[in-house]
Amino acid sequence: MTEALLLPLLRDPARLAALSLTHWDGLLRQARASNLIGRLALAAPSSAPAPVQPHLLAARRLVEHQRHAIRWECNHLAEALDGLQLPVVLLKGGAYALADQPAARGRLFGDIDLLVPRTTLGPVEAALMARGWTSGGTEAYDQRYYRQWMHELPPMVNHRRGTVVDVHHNLLPLSARRVPDAERLLADSLPIPGTPFRRLGPCDQVLHCASHLFHEGELRNGLRDLLDLQALLQEHSVQADFWPALEVRARLHGLEWPLLLGLRYSERLLGQKLPSGLQEALQAQCGWSDARLAWMDWLYLGLLQAPLPSAWRLPEHLAAAGLYLRAHALRMPPVLLARHLARKAVLRVFKHSSRGP
Repeated sequence: MTEALLLPLLRDPARLAALSLTHWDGLLRQARASNLIGRLALAAPSSAPAPVQPHLLAARRLVEHQRHAIRWECNHLAEALDGLQLPVVLLKGGAYALADQPAARGRLFGDIDLLVPRTTLGPVEAALMARGWTSGGTEAYDQRYYRQWMHELPPMVNHRRGTVVDVHHNLLPLSARRVPDAERLLADSLPIPGTPFRRLGPCDQVLHCASHLFHEGELRNGLRDLLDLQALLQEHSVQADFWPALEVRARLHGLEWPLLLGLRYSERLLGQKLPSGLQEALQAQCGWSDARLAWMDWLYLGLLQAPLPSAWRLPEHLAAAGLYLRAHALRMPPVLLARHLARKAVLRVFKHSSRGP
């Protein structure tokens, strides 16, 4: 089953009741590949066919288990960082879960992402290492690359529980063309009640979600991230001044174009309602032509709707290659990018040859 079922059925869950077993088989495969099996399980009717029910029940149990697990892990993080007297902002899924935001419903989680002031990276890393987190599996070159150019430390894995923490000091690499104002991100963050953590402000949550989606080199979680974005827009847009504030905030951080694409595809693929003229204003601020937007549509629309990579045709494969190259170009200037890719290629060849025949 290669038909793209997931997106239209998540938009209209009532149609799930009429699916055949063959279509359910394809749908479950697509949902797992997109990390949306939890959301599908919550949307599915109780009348789903008997052979499908165990899959949905397992997904619902996994969602519930992860909801408890992420709170448990955040308690460990709070204990590790207690006493440092610094703001610790939870990003993405961790924030959605602890703040009980709508975007957390049915969402599966991977790493826990934190944002802290750049000047505190040393004490934060030391405190986490003292409690069992380490980034020891990363090669020396990658360690230097992360610490000099990236917006985060190398991933830290807890040797007891296997959980992964990404410690950020910004939302985008320092070598990117435009870097958000990290001080404003921290200063305008909000407390998460009942916890020592904070989360980004409403506009910054939306902008982070959009910038993460459209700076990635592959879209395995692309549809999930787009659904996160829609959930954030629906949650925060009840505030009277949200839309004007979002446009101003995007300009402050230099994130007008990720916001433009996020709004464009939320409207086209998910039916998100937007204020009249907002997309045109963002396009003008970006200086993007209609032809450039059409190029972005070609890159993203097919892949966001594609069922499984194994079912891709030539256009999807070409778009995926284009996104990979584009993501690298966004991360760093051409000279630095060429040097980085050449260095990685040499290291890969040397590592392979050193293994011998």
